[in-house]
Amino acid sequence: MIKEVIVVEGKDDIAAVKAAVDAEVIATSGFGYGRKLIKLLRNLNDRCGIIIFTDPDYMGNKIRRDLDKNIRGAKHAFLPQDKAKRKDNIGVENASKEDILKALQGARPIYKEESFEFTNIDLLKTGLSGKADSKEKRKKVGDFLKIGYGNSKQFLNKLNSFNISREEFQKAVKAVENGKTL
Repeated sequence: MIKEVIVVEGKDDIAAVKAAVDAEVIATSGFGYGRKLIKLLRNLNDRCGIIIFTDPDYMGNKIRRDLDKNIRGAKHAFLPQDKAKRKDNIGVENASKEDILKALQGARPIYKEESFEFTNIDLLKTGLSGKADSKEKRKKVGDFLKIGYGNSKQFLNKLNSFNISREEFQKAVKAVENGKTL
């Protein structure tokens, strides 16, 4: 059982998450939530913690950023887009139970006092920036680290905001270079 309350976007996401894990799940009902839901989520986060688990698409990322801005210390779980896709639909509800469980087990908080461990030089040296295949490599390393995809600037921010260690980073880059996936 997961002790934190999991925050998803809709009813179908609730059903998929509850089929995968024994946990309390709340839906935002898209981006139309208000101050009342934010207040509830803050209280839940103070009591038992929350995991923000939105769809790996534009709207899901927008909801994630807004919730994170309003709720300090929440954990974040990321699902790779290819694990959440069914035909033209991208969403948590399309993922397998195993992929949902892996994503939730890899949930981590964003640290507001981010470190500056990583710089653009690290991305360039590892081929995560400046090469034709950098985008795909960042996606794979982000999936391996369970921090999701981002362009070079966003990815660098994620590495530092999630306090990824140099050892974790190097292990992920090496695994991707050796063709290993989750």
